[in-house]
Amino acid sequence: MYAISLGDDGAELRPLEPWHAEEFLAHLERGREFINQYVPFASKAKDTAGAREVLQRYADMRAADTGSLHGLWLDGKLVGGVLFLNFDAESRNCEVGCWLEPAGTGRGLVTRAMRVLLDFAFGERGMHRVEWHAAAANEPSINVARRLGMSREAVLRENYPHRGVRHDTEVWAILAPEWHDARARTAHKDH
Repeated sequence: MYAISLGDDGAELRPLEPWHAEEFLAHLERGREFINQYVPFASKAKDTAGAREVLQRYADMRAADTGSLHGLWLDGKLVGGVLFLNFDAESRNCEVGCWLEPAGTGRGLVTRAMRVLLDFAFGERGMHRVEWHAAAANEPSINVARRLGMSREAVLRENYPHRGVRHDTEVWAILAPEWHDARARTAHKDH
């Protein structure tokens, strides 16, 4: 339906919808262990029906205006994605997140895609606050939050049990005026 180019390397941001279930499952199978290091994202999607169920849940969230899923394709192959969670148009707050299989790492895909999502959230939807939650040990995720200009606001100590370990969660956020200022500075550097 649409594809947003994320640069000259063949990376694209596209809708990730229930009809992508087989491709989504293949992607999860390639990266399941890596993806699930810190979050059990789609861990229950063990077959096409399970993958479709995960995608349908996010399609339902999009229809209810409470969240959405967006895939990252590299040279025509699904390698990860970014998402909105807890999208609350009334309070103008939301959360964003991401996941990648190993083939998508180290290329800045999440940072580039997240800039598109933040431009949309702040510019088109009028969000005031966007949060990013990451396991404290998940340095790549925390580095994305830093690159986006987010501020670390809290550490929730041992709040997240995953794989037999209680992980700390870092909460990062950026406010609309901060995002607009950062984008204005970036635009000035480009000219």
